[in-house]
Amino acid sequence: MTAHLIDFQHAAEAKRWRAINDDVMGGISRGNLQVQDGVGVFSGETSLENNGGFASVRREREAMDLSGAPGLVLHVRGDGRCYQLRLRTNQLFEGAAYRALFQPPTGEWQRLALPWHAFEAVFRGRRLEDAPPLDPAALRQVGLLIADRRSGPFRLEVAWIGEMNGQESK
Repeated sequence: MTAHLIDFQHAAEAKRWRAINDDVMGGISRGNLQVQDGVGVFSGETSLENNGGFASVRREREAMDLSGAPGLVLHVRGDGRCYQLRLRTNQLFEGAAYRALFQPPTGEWQRLALPWHAFEAVFRGRRLEDAPPLDPAALRQVGLLIADRRSGPFRLEVAWIGEMNGQESK
């Protein structure tokens, strides 16, 4: 059984997330996370105007040592667009994160396994070539981001995020 780290069945979970959209850089995309019927819904609209094109949400900082797990599992239902699970640690400078890309099929609940080696260090969408590999003992923040260079509405439903066990594979 997968240990749930983030479970939207808990009423207080919604208050732990905040939106950070491309308006911080002049764009007009918008996105947020709400809880509906025990499911986290990351939704909004991306726009490429004003050099924009991303929307994101981040959970409040919380130290997590996941060195005993081979990665993370998400139970999600998507809209066919590509998303990123972003992890922040104290290994990188401010603004940089480790990302793993995933694209759940439209309208289907699916468990997606993301092993640690699937995460790459990035800053503003560019890979950081000399960054150390992700240290799962040093996790500080979890986030979701959409930046697929497409304008339009998006909707990603997340039931939970948990620790990957040895029986789950990508």
